[in-house]
This record gives sequence, structure tokens and C-alpha cells, in this order.
Amino acid sequence: MIKVMFLCTGNTCRSQMAEGFARVLGKGIIEAYSAGLTPSRVHPRAIQVMREIGIDMSGQTSKGIDNELLRRMDMVITLCDNAAEACPWTPPEIKRIHWPIDDPVGAIGGEDEIMNEFRRARDEIRGEILQFIGEVKDVQKGA
Repeated sequence: MIKVMFLCTGNTCRSQMAEGFARVLGKGIIEAYSAGLTPSRVHPRAIQVMREIGIDMSGQTSKGIDNELLRRMDMVITLCDNAAEACPWTPPEIKRIHWPIDDPVGAIGGEDEIMNEFRRARDEIRGEILQFIGEVKDVQKGA
């Protein structure tokens, strides 16, 4: 299995969704972790939009970056520009990827508009995860 850490600024939404998708869709392929530069809580709307598609994130918690754990990863995937720029140094053998997903947490408007922003982020992350899983499977077949 490939060990992947998903990083965001607050570990409240995007990195949590990525971890949730990787645990479910990448079961047996990805050992998923997530963390944030300034962790706080898992956003209730993120939990809600993931629940809509059958993924329960209610047991996940917002976590800070554990440098020891980070150094044991095969890959680090950042989901926001701030995390990409501020992520701690990682050894060169740890591959780093950046998926620039707009943050739905700052969305404004009515409840429907805000929830649609969370769904947009969720769906973008799902697409990235599915593509990533396909690439990992291709590499494993060639190994």
C-alpha cells in the first residue's frame, strides 16, 4: 500500500474529504492520512456532503502535522496553495503533488449556494482521487 498524507491549512474540509475518499475508494491501495497547518475541527458541511454519497467522516478529527509521521509517507498531496507553500520540508524520496481545490468554507450566499460549493469541492476531490488510484494501480501492475 502507498502511504499518502493530504494536507490543507485547517484540516477541516478538503484534506478531510480526500482522506475519506482515499480510505473508501482506495481501500487496499492507499493508507490515507490528513493534517493541517492550523487544525481546528472537521467542518459539519463537509461531513454532510460526504454522507450524501455514502461516506461517513463523522469519526475523523482535525489534526496538526506530525513530522515523524510525515517522514514515513510515500507521498504528500496538498489541496490548497497555503499548504503547498508552507508544508514542512520532506525528504526528496517523498513525492509531492498539489491539487488546487478552491476552499468552500468561505462560500457566501444562501444555504443552497453554500452547500453547492461544498459539493463542488467534494466532486473535484473525488475526481482527483479516482485518477490518482488509477495511476497507482497502473504503477503497481508495471512493478
